Amino acid sequence: MDMAHILRTAWVSAALALCGAISSVQAQEPGKAPFTGETVRLVVGFGAGGGYDAYARMLAPHLAKNLGATVIVENQPGAGGLLALNRVYTAPPDGLTISIVNGTGAAFAQLSGQQGARFDLGKVGYLATVSASPWMWLVGPTSKTKTIQEALKAKMKWRWAAGGPTDGLSDGAAFACAALKLDCHVVLGYKGSADATLAVMRGEMDAIYVSDTSALNYVKSKQGIALATMGRKKSRFFPSEPTIFEAAKLNADQQWLFDFRSAVEDLGRILLTTPGVPAARLAVLQAAVKATLTDPKVVAEGEKSRRYIDFIDAAGTRKNALTVVNDVTPAQKKRIQDILAMARK
Repeated sequence: MDMAHILRTAWVSAALALCGAISSVQAQEPGKAPFTGETVRLVVGFGAGGGYDAYARMLAPHLAKNLGATVIVENQPGAGGLLALNRVYTAPPDGLTISIVNGTGAAFAQLSGQQGARFDLGKVGYLATVSASPWMWLVGPTSKTKTIQEALKAKMKWRWAAGGPTDGLSDGAAFACAALKLDCHVVLGYKGSADATLAVMRGEMDAIYVSDTSALNYVKSKQGIALATMGRKKSRFFPSEPTIFEAAKLNADQQWLFDFRSAVEDLGRILLTTPGVPAARLAVLQAAVKATLTDPKVVAEGEKSRRYIDFIDAAGTRKNALTVVNDVTPAQKKRIQDILAMARK
């Protein structure tokens, strides 16, 4: 073998090695696959066994596959999900911390200027809306009250089971009590809707305000009785149950309260991440979430387990959230704050 051939062979080998190294580097560039091999925490601000936890655990393996990452579900209950949202809001802006959030409770916490709410819904990184359901008034299986009319006539102090001051359960109860002029006590401290419903089933509490997806599970398991959906839209799961607009004669003020509450409820279960995540990484997260929530297999899995998906993309989710937070008059905002204060007493 002559020297020229040896040199050519060495040159080709070196060139191939260089190309391989370049390819290896390119494969790890953030724009290519930034989450491959990384660990993403999916934070749930409620205890295990509730609706948010069930959604998170259903979505986690599919999201992991679409990201090429490990996705770990972490339950961080406290203050109706606000403690977890505060932690996600201040986490490193690398997209490795995401959360399934009660959009309703988060919006009310910001509207009311709640002391424990240290976040701004205008700054978070939105990923999608997972589901948005009408909410319902449930009573225990042995309750003497079977209809809204009976509830309105009942001479009693209604004890509503809830978690934190703006967790959906508590602020929903506060709105219902204010609009219908009921004598109520909203009892905080339950870890999630599962624990709160158990208290109602045992007769420790009288009522609970929950999404219809959760209500379906509780009614199916004979833990509660649904009285009505609390907006104009009927529940797809309870077509025979009336809306509050059908079950009660409401004046203009009462209608506004229930309509506004319904608009906030439409924020539903939101997936979001920390503010300041680089645009390229945020786009990858958003694409992976969209691929997960629009996957027919995931949708079918959700329907089978009664965890229904009502996907809204990141831009639509952000628009809905900011509309609710920003589009109220000072007088309306004061009224909302006064009602929410009921849930803190």
